[in-house]
Amino acid sequence: MKLKTVVELLDAKILGNSYNDNKEVFAACGSDLMSDVLAFVKDQALLLTGLVNSQVVRTAEMMDMNAIVFVRGKVPGDDILSLADEAGIAILSTELPLYISCGKLYSEGLYK
Repeated sequence: MKLKTVVELLDAKILGNSYNDNKEVFAACGSDLMSDVLAFVKDQALLLTGLVNSQVVRTAEMMDMNAIVFVRGKVPGDDILSLADEAGIAILSTELPLYISCGKLYSEGLYK
């Protein structure tokens, strides 16, 4: 699924400078526990989380993830956006809760 589709499905705002319409994600993970992300996520995935700190970006970078969606209207600070830009990770924000966000992506075929 292309990030452009993710933005449309979640009515997400694009934050930072690493967003690319054509960047693809092949799986998704919704979690606020970075230990679960480390244990279960595949590369080139999309991380959905309500946790807003630098560890989210560092975890995504370690797992070769393409993008992070902050749910429940959470918006990271400039320090987190800069860290994500350095790592080439797209940052999005949606007003939707985690459960609904994951459900919308799942219903459109993002379920690996």
